[in-house]
Amino acid sequence: MGNDWIDAEGFRANVGIILANGNGKLLLGGRVGRKGWQFPQGGIFVGEDPVDAMYRELREEVGLQRDDVELLGVTRDWIRYRLPGKYIRRNSMPLCIGQKQRWFMLRLVCSDENLRFDLGEEPEFDRVRWVDYWRPVNEVIYFKRRVYAQALHELGSMAYPPGLPSRPRWWPKRWCTVFDKDIAAMARRPQESDD
Repeated sequence: MGNDWIDAEGFRANVGIILANGNGKLLLGGRVGRKGWQFPQGGIFVGEDPVDAMYRELREEVGLQRDDVELLGVTRDWIRYRLPGKYIRRNSMPLCIGQKQRWFMLRLVCSDENLRFDLGEEPEFDRVRWVDYWRPVNEVIYFKRRVYAQALHELGSMAYPPGLPSRPRWWPKRWCTVFDKDIAAMARRPQESDD
């Protein structure tokens, strides 16, 4: 975490990447040696532009270049989450208590065959799959679900101009209640700067 940008409140700056294919499916990566699935994401270095960080992470995690994708949009603000206590590395300084993320919506414009996992120092993923729009909320680790729902809600119209796909009926009612509160709060919040 030496070059990572951690703000004064302890949030590590990060980019998240939602990659859609021509059929409207989203790419989920399977974590190396684990059963977990998530979108490509990664830290922003001190002084690095978030867009540059996104393209760097896209290359490192799934092997894609700028010309392999179309940038459809980015979240208006940072979306934050706190790490559960057991995931906080208390011996690292500065202390990181969570992440603040800028999310990007991309469309794949090349073949799936361009995907690869060997361009970063340590591979993040060893497999990928294409899933229905809201499926990642169920697949990601529990403490990132709200962030995924917020990012998908905000950026969805860029991949689905006629309107977002309906939320799955299998989502628990408590998820819908919490996600609706988060979305309402996002709409009321003034825009943050990138500082």
